[in-house]
Amino acid sequence: MRPEKQTPQKRELVLATGNADKVREMNRSLSALGYIVTSQRDLGVEDAVEDGLSFIENSLIKARHASRITGLPSVADDSGITVDALGGAPGIYSARYADKNGDGNGDDQANNDLLLENMRDIPVADRGAQFVCVLSYVQHPDDPLPIIAQGVWRGSLLFEERGTEGFGYDPIFWVPTHKLASAELTPEVKRNISHRAQALDLLCKQLSEPA
Repeated sequence: MRPEKQTPQKRELVLATGNADKVREMNRSLSALGYIVTSQRDLGVEDAVEDGLSFIENSLIKARHASRITGLPSVADDSGITVDALGGAPGIYSARYADKNGDGNGDDQANNDLLLENMRDIPVADRGAQFVCVLSYVQHPDDPLPIIAQGVWRGSLLFEERGTEGFGYDPIFWVPTHKLASAELTPEVKRNISHRAQALDLLCKQLSEPA
């Protein structure tokens, strides 16, 4: 009698977010590598205090925090938009750029309105911008060799909103390769070319390399 084929055991990984869409996206990419991704919210982990000065620092803070609380390997995402004419702003403060109450809560529409206002007199040639995503993976909270994967999606800022897909700054981000706003791209196209897609692809490649 032929022995039954053994199914490789999945390795649990905590994603330092409560965003269900990000969890699904991460599971799609990492399941082939033997991982099953769980949201930190489902494991009762509260958000970390993001007091770093860069995307990398904040990503690592979140990953180490989730790993410390759960005892599991962890991945964290930190992302935002940087604008050349504003010296890289909003940068790490992208989600709370127009935060008027100081409570850290973001409002997509208010953020877009403020950025457009601050860029109102900047000509087309000087409206360069980029979405940035940094993914950090740690095997344990004190991992001295974290995996860092960074994706950069270059484009420019529009003068007004276009499109209804996506979220955040998508309606005012022009994608020159497709001659559309990010919010006019289909989810399938965006998943293949975005900053997060680039970072996730790099992370998967590094996780699949032999130890």
